[in-house]
Amino acid sequence: MRKKIVAGNWKMNMTVAEAKALVAGLKPELANFREVEVVVCPPFTALAAVSAELQGTNIDLGAQNMHWEKSGAYTGEVSPEMLRELFCHYVILGHSERRTYFHETDEIVNRKVKAALSWGLHPIVCVGETLQQREAGEVESVITTQVRGSLAGLSPREILDSVIAYEPVWAIGTGKTATSAQAQEVHALIRKILGQMFDPAVAQGVRIQYGGSMKPANARELLSMPDIDGGLIGGAALKADSFIAIAKAAI
Repeated sequence: MRKKIVAGNWKMNMTVAEAKALVAGLKPELANFREVEVVVCPPFTALAAVSAELQGTNIDLGAQNMHWEKSGAYTGEVSPEMLRELFCHYVILGHSERRTYFHETDEIVNRKVKAALSWGLHPIVCVGETLQQREAGEVESVITTQVRGSLAGLSPREILDSVIAYEPVWAIGTGKTATSAQAQEVHALIRKILGQMFDPAVAQGVRIQYGGSMKPANARELLSMPDIDGGLIGGAALKADSFIAIAKAAI
């Protein structure tokens, strides 16, 4: 059985004070919550404060991005070693906003994924098509290219230590959501690709999240699909009550 995982991607939101207040709102319901793995991913500036707030809870800490090098002349970047020092367990890599705004390629994502794994971090690797690509009937080719490129060269153990997040770009921050059938179809495709890259048994062990305007109203239906193993939550993760409701819908 794959344990469901619900992660909150706070994006470029939350000052340190706001981040601490949000965690304080989550802890009464989620601090001892064991049925679903819960992760929060604050901006870099709030990681240390949130890490301290999460001590002694079952809520894991994640980052939103990282560089693949341990250190060096990479102004403005953060290394996997720095994330480990703050007790990060997860790191989001290849988010569509990174791919679109910062021109990250599958090759760049792949380098980051390998670096994360080498430092004991669990990468949440994002893939997804644009509306134009969906309407052109290119979903399968786009997803196949991204999955194979982003995960190239991983061992079976490494892929099992990773999480895949399917995020249709047209549903991120738009209020539009893939239907449960649409989401399930692509999740099943991703699992099929993983089966070809590794083997079907390994593919069955990999957790695949859905991200794209998941909220309390649609979470239970999406999470009931056989290949949807959780959610990567954006806007709904910025309010304690909505994030808690989604986490509980995953039981």
